[in-house]
Amino acid sequence: MGYQESFINYLKFEKRFSSHTVVAYKNDLDQFVRYCTDMVGEFNVRTVNIKMVRAWIVFLMEQQLSPRSVQRKVTTLKSFFKFLMKEEIVENNPAVNLPLPKIRKKLPNFVEENNLHHLLDDGFFTNDFRGIRDKFIINLLYGTGIRLSELLMLKEGDFDTKEYLIRVLGKRKKERIIPYPRSINNLLQLYVDIRNNTIGLNSKLLLVTEKGNPVYEKLIYRVVKNNLSKVTSLEKRSPHVLRHSYATHLLNAGADLNAVKELLGHSNLAATQVYTHTTYEKLLVSYKQAHPRG
Repeated sequence: MGYQESFINYLKFEKRFSSHTVVAYKNDLDQFVRYCTDMVGEFNVRTVNIKMVRAWIVFLMEQQLSPRSVQRKVTTLKSFFKFLMKEEIVENNPAVNLPLPKIRKKLPNFVEENNLHHLLDDGFFTNDFRGIRDKFIINLLYGTGIRLSELLMLKEGDFDTKEYLIRVLGKRKKERIIPYPRSINNLLQLYVDIRNNTIGLNSKLLLVTEKGNPVYEKLIYRVVKNNLSKVTSLEKRSPHVLRHSYATHLLNAGADLNAVKELLGHSNLAATQVYTHTTYEKLLVSYKQAHPRG
């Protein structure tokens, strides 16, 4: 049995990786073996060195592979040679301590403030049950930055209408309290009144369909997508885009990064810092417009 086959069996039976992951590792390893064979005429685990691995990385980049794919392939090599070291077949791992292509983080999509004000203030929603509910949904997502999963579980009792605070249950059932815009109180009352009068109170949850059942993910996606399409040409128009918009607009207005972290329910600051890219871009534009030598 060859070293590659022993490694694959180790992944299958000892590490208990999924069949999909095992196939990916096997394909990556097979590609490296073919590359070494093409370059030096053979593949010998004892003669593979850091220069060969680095040359393979360059080759992969020239093939227009994404940085994420290249990193995954190098991870496969690291695991393979770590296994060989454990089996005392090689003495070192030639795939460690290599500079890897950086994965460019995707900047969050967000809707411009004036576009959202236009949608929420300029008569886009009807005054029937569906129109009032949908406007309430958009206002809640943008006005509080809550996640879709948190929105679905809201109850009427989660609102403190005197202090303008909402209680949500986030990831890992961690509760947090979020302030909300005062205008939401009026929408909440409008929605509850028309729901009780036309649909009835059949659910413990706040948001319901026209049949009185709790709203569901696809319905919320549809509500957000259909309404955002009226004011933005963004390709992605999801509930999460409204969460991105909430965070970006807060930071643009000078909100403290740690405060925004707490409002969003992030467990670490790194998750919130992605929004600073867009705020920095806006600051740069302002600087160039305002500074005499900008």
